[in-house]
Amino acid sequence: MTLRLGRHSFPDDATLMMAIVNRTPDSFYDKGATWAEDKAFDRVAQVVDEGAEIVDIGGIKAAPGVEIDEAEERRRVVSFVARVRAAYPDLVISVDTWRASVGRAVCAEGADVLNDAWGGADPELVDAAAEHDAAIICTHTGGVTPRTRPHRLAYDDVVASAIADTTAYAERALAAGVARESIVIDPAHDFGKNTFQSLEVTRRLGEMVATGWPVLVSLSNKDFVGETLDRGVGDRLLGTLAATAICAQAGARIYRVHQVPETRQVVDMAWTIAGRRPPARAIRGLA
Repeated sequence: MTLRLGRHSFPDDATLMMAIVNRTPDSFYDKGATWAEDKAFDRVAQVVDEGAEIVDIGGIKAAPGVEIDEAEERRRVVSFVARVRAAYPDLVISVDTWRASVGRAVCAEGADVLNDAWGGADPELVDAAAEHDAAIICTHTGGVTPRTRPHRLAYDDVVASAIADTTAYAERALAAGVARESIVIDPAHDFGKNTFQSLEVTRRLGEMVATGWPVLVSLSNKDFVGETLDRGVGDRLLGTLAATAICAQAGARIYRVHQVPETRQVVDMAWTIAGRRPPARAIRGLA
């Protein structure tokens, strides 16, 4: 399916890198490295130079912590979105938020995508996307409350649950007026899942791709990688890339990442092996 993310369109053979930019002082991976606005802007410049098509700006870390109300979330992200839009008119800007009020505010400043990591916790988020002709990411969280960790969640079939919930969310977004080509589904590794469940989603991602909705995966340095390999947060790149290769082979379209160039090479190689992308050059044995 051709993807339309706000004002930007991508053909159905395109894979996209969504680079993470945290406007938080306590993010699990970078520990606040891009909390200061100028540092966050430098991060945007870096990932654009590395080839990221999308930046995903977030004002609240996913894990439990200090409560961040709507006003504080807006303070962290709205003016920053405006600054990035002014500097990079051709960049896709995504904002990681579950609040419709924040979604409306960032779209008014030029955001193209609302990345709802919490599975429709605010039912009006789809309306915010529709009002601004923005794209929306529909995730599966098993119904957990935002910013809580999963505890002994049980599924008869975690992949069937992910498919049912994300496609229902997609249909709800469609009914609200979001364009079909602007709706993406995400199994949401680690969110509402233990490590075994995230591994199963990875192994069977092709079933989500087979729904016809474009699939995003957010694998980068996640706990399921760390627990699988017994690695700390700063030592999960190789495991992340292995999981990325599996998801790329299955046909995921968007990859939410910390490390852009490494992920791009893995995705391009996997898509080429799968026959979806030609080699950049192929002269061996021919010239």
